[in-house]
Amino acid sequence: MASDGKLTAWFDDLTRNDVPRVGGKNASLGELVRNLCERGVNVPPGFAITADAYWQFIEANNLKGVIGNALSELATGKASLAETGQKIRRVVVHGDWPADLASKIRETYRELSRRCGGEDIDVAVRSSATAEDLPDASFAGQQETFLNIRGEVALLDACRRCYASLFTDRAISYREAKGFDHLKVALSVGIQKMVRSDLGGAGVMFSIDTETGFDKVVGIDAAWGLGENVVQGAVDPDEYQVFKPLLVDGDVVPIIEKKRGEKARKLVYAANDAAPTRNVPTSKVERSSFVLGDDDILQLAHWACAIEDHYDTPMDMEWARDGQTGELFIVQARPETVQSRKALGTLKSYRMKRKGRRLVAGLSIGGAIVAGKVCMIRSPAEISQFEDGAVLVTETTDPDWVPIMKRAAAIVTDHGGRTSHAAIVSRELGLPAVVGTGHATELLHDEQEVTVSCAEGEEGFVYEGIGEFEVEDLNLEEIPKTRTKVMLNLANPAAAFRWWQLPADGVGLARMEFVVGNHIKVHPMALVRFESLRDDGARNRIAELTRNYTDKTEYFVDRLARGLARIAAAHHPKPVIVRMSDFKTNEYANLIGGAEFEPKEENPMLGFRGASRYYSPRYREGFALECRAIHRLRSDMGFRNVIVMIPFCRSTHEADRVLDVMAENGLRRGENGLEVYVMCEIPSNVVLAKSFAERFDGFSIGSNDLTQLTLGVDRDSDELAELFDEQDEAVKWMIRTVIEAAHHSGAKVGLCGQAPSDHPEFAAFLVKCGIDSMSVSPDSFIAVKRQVAAAEKGGSKAPSD
Repeated sequence: MASDGKLTAWFDDLTRNDVPRVGGKNASLGELVRNLCERGVNVPPGFAITADAYWQFIEANNLKGVIGNALSELATGKASLAETGQKIRRVVVHGDWPADLASKIRETYRELSRRCGGEDIDVAVRSSATAEDLPDASFAGQQETFLNIRGEVALLDACRRCYASLFTDRAISYREAKGFDHLKVALSVGIQKMVRSDLGGAGVMFSIDTETGFDKVVGIDAAWGLGENVVQGAVDPDEYQVFKPLLVDGDVVPIIEKKRGEKARKLVYAANDAAPTRNVPTSKVERSSFVLGDDDILQLAHWACAIEDHYDTPMDMEWARDGQTGELFIVQARPETVQSRKALGTLKSYRMKRKGRRLVAGLSIGGAIVAGKVCMIRSPAEISQFEDGAVLVTETTDPDWVPIMKRAAAIVTDHGGRTSHAAIVSRELGLPAVVGTGHATELLHDEQEVTVSCAEGEEGFVYEGIGEFEVEDLNLEEIPKTRTKVMLNLANPAAAFRWWQLPADGVGLARMEFVVGNHIKVHPMALVRFESLRDDGARNRIAELTRNYTDKTEYFVDRLARGLARIAAAHHPKPVIVRMSDFKTNEYANLIGGAEFEPKEENPMLGFRGASRYYSPRYREGFALECRAIHRLRSDMGFRNVIVMIPFCRSTHEADRVLDVMAENGLRRGENGLEVYVMCEIPSNVVLAKSFAERFDGFSIGSNDLTQLTLGVDRDSDELAELFDEQDEAVKWMIRTVIEAAHHSGAKVGLCGQAPSDHPEFAAFLVKCGIDSMSVSPDSFIAVKRQVAAAEKGGSKAPSD
């Protein structure tokens, strides 16, 4: 777009096509104000000082020659990058404003103040480069932003400092690397009414999962105070995730994750004109509280969807909440430039094979694994000490760190969340990073050999030594289609989104006990009977874990529901079969507080497990918490695709008792479309298949337990390993028989187990029997899919409807 010579432009008059005039940031703000405000998205008003104004300032102070000469000395090696940047910034900051330009800025600022009902209102002064946010180059974050600027003198000074920030060392080196002519990139300045988030909160929001590219969630990071701390990774923020497809249903609350961050400090207003903001410690109440309530989270998620819909691409947004009025605002929006540009159809899978002692853990950024030596750097000034290909370990990063980060194999930081600078740049560079570890700089040391793993879910780990791992490139376009459904076995909510691209037919087995053991860690009965616990150590640990829950049992229900929600969301609206808890008594006893509630058994594998627990006085109240979590997952959060499965149900009498207890706790088969399956893992399930089919909607064959009990072989016995064979004729007779009986009764039947992954002929046998589905681990999915396709092509009969 040609220049119109105007020195200022209101956001209302700008569109995303105005990047040459006002830069990417201001053009996007104009697009928001013009098009999204009418859809209910709040955006603070403001105006842009145009690129023409920048050039007028440069020419009025005869700076082109000074800048050109300084850059020539840099190019010929006569001056260092630091010397060049400092020289240019100094002359820009000391430049004089042309009278007409200064007058126009003052006049427009006064008009903005009048429109906002005040005089000399406080504003945010943001840099907006004219080459910003291009598909192949992102200048975002390289130039400065100044907050809480009040008055005409302070405003003009802040604008001058924005101009100078076009020549920070990092900005100069970035343009050099990208081949941009320094004297053809101009700077626009955005002047935007401040949102009093210093009294409220602020953060960052993405309309896509930043780690996996899963496009059906909105991720929100939040901290108290002004938002710069979140952007810079100076605090560990709250994290929220919302499932987008269910937002259209106003009767449900599809918030699938709420993780409380430490939020140790907040950026607030300061009285000092020279330093208008300052960081202060947060209170104990603030650290232990969520920044956003559910209504605020949903409001932001709705806005994220509206903005994404308008731009027709995943978006990266900044938001703020005014502490005086409680209002929410979007203060910036730009297209997301990492996950949305990745080619779909391919998936790189990393898997640890051998790992050393875990040293530190934090948030996992990226899905890769790398090994190397630690290089501890405290400041960008120490860049000369960094060794190429080392694991960069530091407290936090900002844009000045980019030249070092580009040379690293992996990055580990003490502070920061998923939207911190370290996380964002690591994604752009394709590096694995573990951020927000808390104390990596204290526990790791220079030259230490470590393995950085970001392939194990939401949590990333640094292991001692050079571990063994494998990498596999999966071509999803080569996966054949099959009549027989091939589903996934999943347990870890943190890794659920990792496999969203696989064309699975749903989840055939989601293990509740994994969520309990890893994300809850407390025995449910220890929460029900907390006041009478005799173990003081367990009481103290439970008190710490549940400190933000008035009702201890709510801790269990809330965390279980949200953990399962991530698995249900990853494959919605396809079926997700959640097996109710199937710990053995010795495993339950290992949960915090569990020893007081579990009997000691000689053979827990055949003891007090599965269905028998659910109606027993020993565990009935604990099972009620499981039911509450499933009810919340389906009814309150909206995941009606969840199917409940009952494990180790020995008799039809037991089935009736369990179904009655479930109904008492809000889970009545058939109500709101609820289906209930039973595990087929005991010979009685096969012998009485017709009777079980009258009580359940489907069977899932647990081939390991069924083999064990059919052959009378302990599956964990080394001495009997040769006898444990899922392809034994007796086991195959059991499987064939239950499939025929289930189909005769109109029930579905699937199998969850490793056998189809390990033995192609077993997969062919299942296809020939007409099984409806197989459920396998994600790393086996493609192989099994191919085996099933080959078996179907070979003339096996199609599965029954």
